[in-house]
Amino acid sequence: MKHIQQLLTLGILCLFVSCSEDFLDLNPKGIASENLLTTPENAEKMVIAAYSGQGNEKYNLKPLSPWPYGDLRSGDAYKGGAGVGDRSQWHSAETFINLTPTDRGVRGKWEIEFQAISRTNQALYFLNKVDFAEKTTRIAEMRFLRANNYFWLKVNFRYVPFIDENVPVTEYNTIGNDLSDAELWGKIIEDLQYAVDNLPTTHVDGAVGRPTKYAAQAYLAKVLLFAAYEQDETNQVININTEKLNRVVSLADEVLQLSGKSLFSDFANNFTCETQNGIESLWAIQFSHNDGTPTGRVNGTNQVVYPMVEEYGCCGYHSPTQNLVNSFKTSNGIPDFENYNAGNIEGAINIQEYSIDPRLLHTVAMDGLPYKYKPDFLLNAKTWPRQPETYGSFMSMKETVIYDSPCYQPVNPWKADSKNRDVIRIADVILWKAEALIQLGKEQEALSLINSIRNRAAQSTTRLVDINGQPTGNFDVQPYVDGINCIWSQEFAFKALQWERRLEFACEGFRAYDLLRWGIMSETLNDYFLVEKTRRAHLSNAIFTKGRDEYLPIPKDEIDLSRNLYKQNSGY
Repeated sequence: MKHIQQLLTLGILCLFVSCSEDFLDLNPKGIASENLLTTPENAEKMVIAAYSGQGNEKYNLKPLSPWPYGDLRSGDAYKGGAGVGDRSQWHSAETFINLTPTDRGVRGKWEIEFQAISRTNQALYFLNKVDFAEKTTRIAEMRFLRANNYFWLKVNFRYVPFIDENVPVTEYNTIGNDLSDAELWGKIIEDLQYAVDNLPTTHVDGAVGRPTKYAAQAYLAKVLLFAAYEQDETNQVININTEKLNRVVSLADEVLQLSGKSLFSDFANNFTCETQNGIESLWAIQFSHNDGTPTGRVNGTNQVVYPMVEEYGCCGYHSPTQNLVNSFKTSNGIPDFENYNAGNIEGAINIQEYSIDPRLLHTVAMDGLPYKYKPDFLLNAKTWPRQPETYGSFMSMKETVIYDSPCYQPVNPWKADSKNRDVIRIADVILWKAEALIQLGKEQEALSLINSIRNRAAQSTTRLVDINGQPTGNFDVQPYVDGINCIWSQEFAFKALQWERRLEFACEGFRAYDLLRWGIMSETLNDYFLVEKTRRAHLSNAIFTKGRDEYLPIPKDEIDLSRNLYKQNSGY
């Protein structure tokens, strides 16, 4: 070892003796200088890289899809997989036990969102230095993308540093996470307003992955709705801002009236490869298949949700809860608000005993019933789930495709697909408007909006049939009729709105953030645990701590890297 060190030292000395200092003035090969990148063509390439960053899905600690923290922390889904030790960070998220600032999954969520923001900031930096016809549009697109990632950081971590393209990398460590709620929401709103003002109303040259003005208006309505529910320092809602609610209504009106978007006639069309980017989709993350690469650009988070059956292979995550399944029961055509959780829907063995909302069988696969609209492909509770003794046998279906779909892509040992992920669809906008109207005391105006969602659900039964063409459930969904099946007061209307959002968007990753917005996470989750732990032993110690668990902790590694400039969230 000593001899090798002597030879290395001699070699280094020879370099200094034999070389002039001229080599210090040469540009290293393989590194793109700023001058080389500052062209319209390369700025466009940076834009494409930013779009690519929105789809960098990684089930291994770094999900961009919202379900790992939006469903597991809401009572809509169990973690699933091979027991509580398999991806234990998601078990911590589901049970709120040992979810600490050192959790790897929490840091991964922080990192993946900021990595996407870094790409948009780099694109914006170079866009600001060049001139070409599409410059303003591209800047608007990038600010829309940045707002998307900051929205997810905001609803997961509450307080995060806001870094834009004007901040030099050398100054990142001088920016804390000390912006107030209003200030951080304001930054996101500012980005989206720029997008609204500068994006085209239609997709240019068929580029459906780029946002339009109407997608930006819809996203702005969403952000304003969240911002309207003002919280104190212990994460509790203390005020609802009516000015913001009125803006939500105005923005939603314009999207609904002018975008050309509408509800699919069949709910199923939101969740198939063949109908993606359709009439209901306002903006979706685009994935690819058969694109010249070995496995395509597939949704990496969804690699772990497929059944453990020969046609697929792995891994049974994202398992719907018994509570969620029961919530689709109806009584006289409307949700069975009071008694839904008494008596369990288990699958083909007893599903006909209950009247149900058909959206259940678009969302949840269960024993003895067809999987993903294939009548002869029936889920087997003993062999399809990975660990049914822990998580039961229900499986999530919205994010998957059938094995002979053109979007299906094995990436052994996992399975995946290139089906796009809708971030906003027109059903969102309808229910955001309804929610704002109800909170403004205009619940009568919200009635037809909520009923439009229910009417679509009622007619979405065509694909829910067995091999003999018979309905797989006893479907009964009716609109709300004031004085007939309900008393449409403001209080009842808001309960109906909350219920409708759960049924419409179940297992799409939004439930926890709805509960957060409404300020009811603590009572909802602890009521859920009280009953659900009697059904699933892995929830035996689960408990939601009010004033802490509404948000994830700021990762300790990030606090350390900031030299304690970042402040930790309440309760951690």
